[in-house]
Amino acid sequence: MPEIRCNALLFDMDGVLIDSTPAVARVWRGWALEHGFDPVEVVARAHGRPSLTTVREYLPNSDHASENREIERREIEDIEGVVFLSGARELLEALPPHRWTIATSCTRKLAEVRLLAAGLPLPARLVTSTDVTHGKPHPEPFLKAALSLGFQAADCVVVEDAPAGIRAGKASGARVIAVRTTAPEAELLAAGADWIADNCTQIELLDSATCLTLRLPDTSL
Repeated sequence: MPEIRCNALLFDMDGVLIDSTPAVARVWRGWALEHGFDPVEVVARAHGRPSLTTVREYLPNSDHASENREIERREIEDIEGVVFLSGARELLEALPPHRWTIATSCTRKLAEVRLLAAGLPLPARLVTSTDVTHGKPHPEPFLKAALSLGFQAADCVVVEDAPAGIRAGKASGARVIAVRTTAPEAELLAAGADWIADNCTQIELLDSATCLTLRLPDTSL
């Protein structure tokens, strides 16, 4: 079974640690219908990226900040069905607090609301779209997340579910574990994933004394 050594784990949030899919779909579907866009397409494109990016793409001549604030307001208010994914709480509780954090495309306020709704701990050094200039697939979120823990991204492992996030992790120099919670495996591999797992249940922490030693199933390569 593959063993991985790294200094820290850098997690995406939605689709990796929590499932907010129903809430996200409801908000973006409503927004798409209000503006005359295909809701299926909008929901798919919105996943794994800052909401502001999606707003700019679909409404290039609008008041982007105002539209984005409205999206955030709706997402903060809609937390029905937001739950943690299999293995997420156990893995986070097993990791030393200074050896993991989250880099998410959510705003800080939304990320905190969703983590609390799902019953997961808030990392001390959470990195959100509020904290970066360039969102995923740009490497900035993971570069900042690694530095916030005192490490280089190249010495960390990213855990992601979205192709955009995988590309961001690889561009930062990190290795990437992709989970099969959102995208087809072919897309995860095409984005550059180093390993693939079903979810956090399959990421086993063997040791954390000097660095993190992880084990994945044989099928992860």
